[in-house]
Amino acid sequence: MGDGNGRFTTIGENIHTTRVLLRRGKRIVEAPDGRESVRFRDRAGDSRYLPIPDAVKKGQDYEEGRVKHVGIAVRTAMAGGPDTPVALEYLATLVDRQERAGADYLDLNVDEVSLKPDEQQQAMAWLAGMVQETGSTPLSIDSSNGDTIRTGLEAVDADRSGRPLLNSASLERIEVLDDVKRFDTRVVVTAAGDSGMPAGAGERVDNATRIIEAALGKGIEASDIFVDPLVFPISVDIEFGNHCLDAIRTIRRRFGPDIHVTGGFSNVSFGMPQRRLINDVFLLLAIEAGADSGIVDPVTSHLDEVHGMDRASVRYTMAEDLLLGRDDRCKAFLRAHRRGQLNEGD
Repeated sequence: MGDGNGRFTTIGENIHTTRVLLRRGKRIVEAPDGRESVRFRDRAGDSRYLPIPDAVKKGQDYEEGRVKHVGIAVRTAMAGGPDTPVALEYLATLVDRQERAGADYLDLNVDEVSLKPDEQQQAMAWLAGMVQETGSTPLSIDSSNGDTIRTGLEAVDADRSGRPLLNSASLERIEVLDDVKRFDTRVVVTAAGDSGMPAGAGERVDNATRIIEAALGKGIEASDIFVDPLVFPISVDIEFGNHCLDAIRTIRRRFGPDIHVTGGFSNVSFGMPQRRLINDVFLLLAIEAGADSGIVDPVTSHLDEVHGMDRASVRYTMAEDLLLGRDDRCKAFLRAHRRGQLNEGD
């Protein structure tokens, strides 16, 4: 199933201040100048190094082994110091890689750049402007704060980058739907409830139905609505995959081919090894259930490879068993991972 013409809309997820690299990973290195840095290849293919500021090293994330690299790049670029050029190139490289990989939207989120709303809004306006100067792909303005979303939409030049996407509206902030009409955007609506997350497939569908009907009631076209049924980690509850897939099927059946169904599908693999394998299998299952869009990393998730997976392989069948609730407490998958049975090519 899909949007009626088989087209999949990719909302590139990687320009987020939530994005994390592990300190023990290969990309965190000592730069030639002796500073601990994020190593990357710039648009010319040369190795560059984004320094990790001392202030970051005093934070809890760093102490627990996580480096929020996009947040570092945004703060460093906005600071205007000697490391601004490399930070700007880091962000420009993210934009370039996602555009080359075929992203239809670039999802921007600055919620973790600061705890202060005014600083979040300043960062969103700056980032939206910077990305539009660098690339040509339409923007998805993403935040948990309505004022930050509005600030980002005000910074969008639709003549330059195309009609934007508002990410997201929900029952707990239904007023954001007014901004869809005000700024002439498309919109992601989520299955969140009035005051919390849904407990199962039925609650997802009920919440999604209410927000979809509210959007339609405001004159928003069905073809401009992207429904996110909310993807939760399979490591927390083995039924979370089924909850999401069942909700996708029902939403697609209830609202027909014009509406879009999307989701942050990589959320399903949080806390698990072999994340790319899990993500790709879940993306395929979601597409077969009726999703025609995804908030995904287009650099690592290639639709041709997803559709071409060997469904008879051990790798695929064990990931599918995990995602469909057939692997109690993920035990078989984790055991196979420890034994090296899930490595590509095996």
